[in-house]
Amino acid sequence: MTNIKNYYRLGGGLIAACTLAFSACVGAVDADDLSKLRLPEGFSVEIAAPDVPNARSMTRSDNGIVYVGTRKDGRVWGLRDGDGDGSFEQRWRIDKGLEMPNGVAWRGGHLYVVTNERVLRYDDIDDNLTKPPKPTVVFDGLPDGDHHGWRYAAFGPDGWLYIALGARCNVCEETGLAGQIVRMQPDGSNLQSYAKGVRNSVGFTWHPDDGALWFTDNGRDWMGDDLPPCELNRATDKGQHFGFPYCHGGFVTDPEFDGRPCSAFVAPVQPLGPHVAPLGLKFYTGEQFPAAYRNQVLLAEHGSWNRSEKIGYRLMQLRLDDAQNAVAYEPFVTGWLQGEKAWGRPVDVLVEPDGSLLVSDDVGAVIYRIRYTATAVAKR
Repeated sequence: MTNIKNYYRLGGGLIAACTLAFSACVGAVDADDLSKLRLPEGFSVEIAAPDVPNARSMTRSDNGIVYVGTRKDGRVWGLRDGDGDGSFEQRWRIDKGLEMPNGVAWRGGHLYVVTNERVLRYDDIDDNLTKPPKPTVVFDGLPDGDHHGWRYAAFGPDGWLYIALGARCNVCEETGLAGQIVRMQPDGSNLQSYAKGVRNSVGFTWHPDDGALWFTDNGRDWMGDDLPPCELNRATDKGQHFGFPYCHGGFVTDPEFDGRPCSAFVAPVQPLGPHVAPLGLKFYTGEQFPAAYRNQVLLAEHGSWNRSEKIGYRLMQLRLDDAQNAVAYEPFVTGWLQGEKAWGRPVDVLVEPDGSLLVSDDVGAVIYRIRYTATAVAKR
């Protein structure tokens, strides 16, 4: 087991045979690909889990099991690093045949999976990985539709389950709860709107000090290569409106709607690149990275799909001052995009207890681990 994992980490190429739990797996990313990634000096990257098809959102249980949702694959996975060396040598399929099970969240010993229309709960799942239980349907009736129908979900510090419900269009005046971030009690009761005017958020988190909700939002299409910007937003209270469909990026009035100026809405903390498709984000709360990263934002840009020249396909860092104002928006990890060809697309990030950073990649079908050590070989 150890030899196989070291072989992969040190550059042995594609894995043709893995551990028993990963039987017959084949990695989609090899050592040549990893060598293309550019990180700040002192950081290194390795494959923590190969062959996780369409790996998307991640959550971690109290016992250290990392659960991974998917969008197109329809499966949910559980991963465990049993010997603590940083590689997940065990994997279990929690469920299959689900409709866009992108959202995964952990609370009270149970795994919550949010599909297009339903919230499912897998009780005591850590103790039943070899024979996962049938899920309890906590809620059935989220807005249906494939357009932005993949949900991001997480439990907030207030104990509510938050779910992003993307607009069912490119740009339109939505009805009902679509185009918002909503929340409900863990038992599915008291569904309510929390943040309005949100076109398509596929990642949010909470500030470690004041508990404010921070979320990414994907800008609308078909306004050209350079407009509008995507967004990183902060919701300081329930009921705030963030502009969709009337205003984008805090300064771009939508040409299909008039009469509502951008000043009427909450402006983003940071307008992001146009069409970069920002998804998962976290405040870095670990102690492994240098102190300058503490409580700063790390976010995944999945990458553009309809821009004449591709942009994104990278991890970014947003540096904040003491007042939580953005002072820098800069690359943290690049290299998934080579010219106009992308061999990987980062989706979500998760800070591990040891301070390392997990990154999911739905095109590369892997989970990466990024570390900082004084002796790490810099990739510049």
